[in-house]
Amino acid sequence: MALATKLEMRQGQQLVMTPQLQQAIRLLQFSNIELAQFLETELERNPLLEADDNTDAPVRAERDSESDDHIPERAATDSAADNTSDASASDTSGDDDGDWVDLERPAADPEGTFDTEYENLYPDSTRTEQMQDATATDSGWASLRQRGAGSGEDVNIEAYLQSEQSLRDHLSEQLPLALSEPVDRLIGQYLIDMVDEAGYLPADFDRIVESLGAPHAKVEQVLSRLQTFDPPGVFARSLAECLALQLKDQNRYDPIVARFLENLDLLAGHNLPALRRAVDIEMDELLEIIAEIKRLNPKPGLKFGSEYLQPVVPDVLVRAAQDGSWIVELNSETLPRVLVNRTYLTTVTKASGSAADRNYLLECLQTANWLVKSLDQRARTILRVAEEIVRQQDAFFTHGVQFLRPLNLRTVADAISMHESTVSRVTSNKYMATPRGIFEMKYFFTSAIASAEDGAESHSSEAVRHRIKQMIDGESSASVLSDDKIVELLKTDGIDIARRTVAKYREAMRIPSSVQRRRDKRLVVRVSQSEEAL
Repeated sequence: MALATKLEMRQGQQLVMTPQLQQAIRLLQFSNIELAQFLETELERNPLLEADDNTDAPVRAERDSESDDHIPERAATDSAADNTSDASASDTSGDDDGDWVDLERPAADPEGTFDTEYENLYPDSTRTEQMQDATATDSGWASLRQRGAGSGEDVNIEAYLQSEQSLRDHLSEQLPLALSEPVDRLIGQYLIDMVDEAGYLPADFDRIVESLGAPHAKVEQVLSRLQTFDPPGVFARSLAECLALQLKDQNRYDPIVARFLENLDLLAGHNLPALRRAVDIEMDELLEIIAEIKRLNPKPGLKFGSEYLQPVVPDVLVRAAQDGSWIVELNSETLPRVLVNRTYLTTVTKASGSAADRNYLLECLQTANWLVKSLDQRARTILRVAEEIVRQQDAFFTHGVQFLRPLNLRTVADAISMHESTVSRVTSNKYMATPRGIFEMKYFFTSAIASAEDGAESHSSEAVRHRIKQMIDGESSASVLSDDKIVELLKTDGIDIARRTVAKYREAMRIPSSVQRRRDKRLVVRVSQSEEAL
C-alpha cells in the first residue's frame, strides 16, 4: 500500500462553546445570591464596570388569562413618542456621563429577540412612589428633630432601637451570680458557648470534659449549678433530662416520674400498656403524668430567639390586575444593576501610551459589554418563562393547588421557542411570589396522574398530594382512612391511582400509617379527658 498526500473536503456540524457562551449559560442557573457574589468578583476585576445603586421600576408584563400573547402591545403613536424621548435623553446624557448601560433600562432590541418593546417594560410609576416615600421620611426626621429642639434636649436615636436578647447573653448574665471561683466561671462560660439554640448541650459530654482538661467531677459540679439557671431545662443532654429539670423546678419530680422519663421511648411508640407496666401505676395515673408532661417545654431555649435564617427573596412577582389578568414582573430588588462607563474608558485610553495597556482596556470593554448583554438576556429569559408558567397554571393562581395542571419542561420550552435545558436552568433556584405564597418555579412542574374516566384530563401529582392531605386532616379518631380507602375515594373523584403511590405520597408528607394515626388520635382524646378532669 503506497503512502500519498491528498486534500479532502468534509462537511459537518460542531457546537463550539466559547468562554462567553459558557458564562451566559452559567448565569442562567445562578440564584440571586450567587449572582450578587459573581458580580462582586467581576466589579473588582474589571475597572470599566460599576455598580449602580439607583432603583428603577421593575420589568413587568401583563398576562391575560384568556390571551396567548406574551406581552400586551401599546399604541404605535405612544411607542414612537417614547422612542424619540429616549433617544434624545441618551444623546444628552452621553455628553456628560458617558455611555451608561443600566440592566433595568436596557437598550432597544432591533432584532426583536425579546418579543416586546422597550416602553412596555419600564413604567415610571415606581420612581414617583419612591420620591414620595423619601419626602415622607424626610418630614418624619424633621418632626423628630423639632420635638427634640422643643424639649431642649438632643434626640437619642439609640433609645428608639431595640434588640432581642439571645440565650447566650441571658445565661452569661446569670453566671457571676451563681459561680464565684474564676475556674468555675471559665468552665461555666465554656459550657454556655456549647449550648445550642434549643438550650441543649451536645450528647457527647465526655468530649467536652476532655476539651476542658478539667476533672470530670469538677465539670459535673459546675454543670449542676448551671442547670438551675433560667429558663428551667437548659444545659440538658437529653429530652428526659430537660423534662426532669423542669419538673424539679416545679417540685414535681418523684420516683414514679423518674421511671416514666426512663421509658420515654415507649411513650414515643404509643405503647401505653408496656409503659404502664414499666412505671407500675394505674392507667388513670399514667394519663395524668402524660398530661403534665405535655405542659412542659421540650426546647426551653427557643423563647430567646433562634438563629438567623436567610429569607427567600423572590425573583418574580405575580399579582392580580383589575381586569382579571395577571401582572408578571421581575423583582427589582434582585435585578443586578451594572453600568459600563465609556467616559472613564476614554479618559484612561488617552492617558495610556503603550499598546499593552490599550489592549487590556479593550479586553475589559468587551468583557463588560458581554456581561451586560448576558445579564439582560438572563432577566428577559426569566420573565418569559415566568409568563408562560402563569399562563399554563392560571387555574392554580385563581382557584388553588387542587387545580394545578400537569406541566413539563418541554411544554414551556416549545411555547416560548427555547430549549428544555434553558428552561431547566432558568427555573433552578428561582422563586415566584404569588397571592398564594412564595413558590420555587420548579414547583409548577409536576407529573401527570391518569384520570379514572376515559378521555378525561389527567391530574397533577401535587394536586393529588394536596387532596390526600385534606382527606387525612379531616378524618376523626373513629374513622381513620387506610390507604385502600383513600384509593377508593380518589377513584370516585376521577383519579386513577395505585395504593403504593398513595403510600409513597403519604410518607413523603411525613404522615404516619392509619394504625399509627388511630393510636395517636385515641391517645390525644384520652389525655385531653384527663386534663379536663384535672
